[in-house]
Amino acid sequence: MIYKKDERKPQIWLSAAHFINDIYTGILNPIMPFVAEQVKISMPIATVILSCSHIFASLLQPFFGFFADKMRKRALIFWGLIFTSCFITLAPSSKSIPPMIIFIILGSLGSSLLHPQALGLVSKFSTSNIEKNMGIFIASGALGFSFGPLISSSVAQFLGLDKMPIMAIFGIIWAFLMFCMVPKFSNTDIKPRPFTFIQAFRDILSNRKLNILNIIALLKSLMTTSCSILLPFLWKSQGYSKVEIGMALFVFLFLGGIASLISPKIEKKIGTANVFYLSMVTTCPLMILFMFTYKSLPNLSFIIFGLIGFFTMFAMPVTMSMAQKVLPQYKSIIGGFINGFSWGIVAIAMTIIGFVAQATSIIAVLTIISFIPAIFSILVKELFKEENN
Repeated sequence: MIYKKDERKPQIWLSAAHFINDIYTGILNPIMPFVAEQVKISMPIATVILSCSHIFASLLQPFFGFFADKMRKRALIFWGLIFTSCFITLAPSSKSIPPMIIFIILGSLGSSLLHPQALGLVSKFSTSNIEKNMGIFIASGALGFSFGPLISSSVAQFLGLDKMPIMAIFGIIWAFLMFCMVPKFSNTDIKPRPFTFIQAFRDILSNRKLNILNIIALLKSLMTTSCSILLPFLWKSQGYSKVEIGMALFVFLFLGGIASLISPKIEKKIGTANVFYLSMVTTCPLMILFMFTYKSLPNLSFIIFGLIGFFTMFAMPVTMSMAQKVLPQYKSIIGGFINGFSWGIVAIAMTIIGFVAQATSIIAVLTIISFIPAIFSILVKELFKEENN
């Protein structure tokens, strides 16, 4: 059992691991237009490949979460970080499509291994403020994801795509340090109640509140993923450099991380429901403003883009902590659903969205997508229906 005075150590190491892991998961988006040019593929095909990355990094998280909830070892967080750091960094240096896809899949599987067990451990090692610890953990990942584009675009710009594998060193070192620092499961810990794979998934998928939270997480993922994948291609066509594109994505994701960090405090002041409403409704008018400014007022449009990132990720910690409280015996699996499965479903949709954006307009597609969370904000009322009765 971890007591309050010892609580900070595992939280710091797990949050730092999340930060480092998500640096690697964020390196491909800003440089993918240039990688696509290197291996001679179109934007829709590149979108499909990036979607495969998200599918393997996200869609399998609930399955790995099942094993994480059943096992009494910490292995998934270590091997997950090693796989992510080693293989994702090899992908941009590939000169042909097959090895690039293999590296992306293996690296993405690493991220899928790490996230659900790490989310479960954050909750397990929290003895005081679970919402605060969850907010810090999620914000750490969002901040890492924001630094990924900045770092990868700088390495690609000044060293070349073939030098990207040097980025793997830090992830490997941190995985070994984490092995020494994250507490092992104690023999005195209460063993989890036995459950089967089918039973766990039936309990989760039949829960009305969890279904609503999963839909909300999916809609937010749709907004974040669409902007992160499609806009770099738009900016490249306008003549922006790798570093400029990387900086734009950095601001977008960094402000999203800040939003995740401060949302638990704001939740106490304005209420949980208002956090959801604010996150789901505001991105629509902001995207409309972006549509009217990205050509004539590019500097203003980048500020608006950053605000879209802030509000899109504003409700992430609230969504996660609320979901894990519904069925606490399935912390890692639920973490896999909220943090992973929703992103995986969006990744599958992106394989179609990329072709639609190519045939029509990237801005038009993103504007239409921004309306969807606003329309479905009606679900927030359903989420709190029992409390209001």
